[in-house]
Amino acid sequence: MSLLTILLQADPAQGGNSWSFWIMMILIFVIMWLFMIRPQQKKQKELERQRNEMKPGDKVVTAGGIHGKIDKISEEVLTIEIAKGVSIKVDKSSVFVAPPTEKKEDKDKKEDKDKKEDKDKKEIKKAD
Repeated sequence: MSLLTILLQADPAQGGNSWSFWIMMILIFVIMWLFMIRPQQKKQKELERQRNEMKPGDKVVTAGGIHGKIDKISEEVLTIEIAKGVSIKVDKSSVFVAPPTEKKEDKDKKEDKDKKEDKDKKEIKKAD
C-alpha cells in the first residue's frame, strides 16, 4: 500500500480543543508585539525626544537628504541654513538630528591603526 492510501483511510481529525487555538493566537500576537511593535514604538519616542530637544545651531538632515544647521525654530516649522545666506523652511517632522561626523584627525588615526594591524598580521604569517 502506498502512503497516500493509508492517509486517505485514516479517521478524520476530531474537533480539537478551541482553547489551544486561542492560546496559539495570543502567543503569536505577544511575539509580534515583542519583536516588531515595541522596538518601533521605542524608536518613535526617541525620534520625538530628539526633535523636541533641537536648538538653533544643531546640524540636521531633512527627509529629502538636505544637510544644514538650524537657524530658527517655531512650533511646526524649522528654518535651516543650507549654505551661507541660503535658508529653507521645512516641517519639523521631516527633520532628523545629523549623526556626529568623524574629524579628519580621528580618521587618520584610525587608518594608521588599521595599517599597523595589517602589518603585524603579515609579520605573523611570515614567521609561521
